[in-house]
Amino acid sequence: MPRRTKEEAEQTRQEILYSALDIFYEKGYSKTTFDEIAKRINLTKGAVYWHFRNKPDIISALIKEAFSRTNESIARKVPIVNTLNDLRAHFICLAELLRDNPNYRKFMFFMLFQMEWSETLFLHIGSSVKEIRDFPLNIIRQALTNSQKSGEISKDIDINNTTITIFSLWQGMLSYAISRNSLVNFPHLFFTSFD
Repeated sequence: MPRRTKEEAEQTRQEILYSALDIFYEKGYSKTTFDEIAKRINLTKGAVYWHFRNKPDIISALIKEAFSRTNESIARKVPIVNTLNDLRAHFICLAELLRDNPNYRKFMFFMLFQMEWSETLFLHIGSSVKEIRDFPLNIIRQALTNSQKSGEISKDIDINNTTITIFSLWQGMLSYAISRNSLVNFPHLFFTSFD
């Protein structure tokens, strides 16, 4: 058999990730097998194992891939999040991406509603995605800190509690919009309630 090029190997890896996402989305994480992932794209189970040791490795790769693509897309429109206006623009871009990109929407639906997290799984992949998990909190905290320093918001505001509150509101509205498939007005819904 001829040797595969690096590009072909990367293409196969991407096909495995998309196949896994489709089946995770349809059946959930725990009910999905390597055999099903492989059969969906006409590979052997061994070919999937060549790219990923186990399902937690696939989840970790899916999270990293979604994070990378999302941030690249948003950074083209909002390169830096330093102010409250930047933060607003960042979340609007994120909501528009969710509305307009079916694969990202599928990924978020799966992560919010069909991913069966366990302590073991979280321990297995938690450290590899910690930066990704903390990213939204960090950008909210940074925008609030800068806004407090500039006098845009009061010095009395507790930055950590406000960060968690904003993040929780975002997560709640995100879950609501995805579960109801009501994403048409979602990009501006979150912020118009604060105008």
